[in-house]
Amino acid sequence: MQANKHSIKDWAKDDRPREKLLSKSPMALSDSELLAILIGMGTRDKSAVDLAKEILFLGKNSLAELGKLSIKELMKVKGIGEVKAITIAAALEIGRRRQALGSLEKPVVRDSKEIAGYLQAILRDHHHEVFAVVFLNRANKITHFEIVSQGGITGTVADPRIILKKALEEDAVSLILCHNHPSGNLKPSRADEELTSKIAEAAKYFDIKILDHIIVSEDGYYSFADGGIL
Repeated sequence: MQANKHSIKDWAKDDRPREKLLSKSPMALSDSELLAILIGMGTRDKSAVDLAKEILFLGKNSLAELGKLSIKELMKVKGIGEVKAITIAAALEIGRRRQALGSLEKPVVRDSKEIAGYLQAILRDHHHEVFAVVFLNRANKITHFEIVSQGGITGTVADPRIILKKALEEDAVSLILCHNHPSGNLKPSRADEELTSKIAEAAKYFDIKILDHIIVSEDGYYSFADGGIL
């Protein structure tokens, strides 16, 4: 069988992604070289770096855009099967979570800007509207985060019973509600206001306080507490 002329093994040692990372540092590698390490092996006609470049092109040569692609979309690149696509998606999710935790430097939530940065980092790549809840203890420290419902492009519906049941399970004394607006429009709808009021009223019976409801998009955020709605 003819050798694969595109194999990374045939490259100079300093140009091979894994060896380059070991001899230098991860920062010395390009985005395509880092992706190539995740991909592992290329195909008969393309090296892992070639495949990585195609994947980046699919994501408009932006890691931020790449993070929005589904596993099926990643598999549109010939040579990227389900296992490789899952590996890439998992790595991007780790990066997303690290960014989210990094945006919340203090373990205690002090203001809407601080928590909004945390929520934007987590929810930025969702194409459809999702409703999430941040659970806090008496010290206003985040003990749990969970997406409680997912909807379509135009909206989602959250069940107060599910939210409060989870709050009791987590021993939360206060909650921050959140949902994203993929459209970028940060103005709360009448339905948003009614749902917030409904959850806040129900939470009172369990001595649980709704601290805020934050709408996030790539363009910014809106705080119900800052806006005087809560």
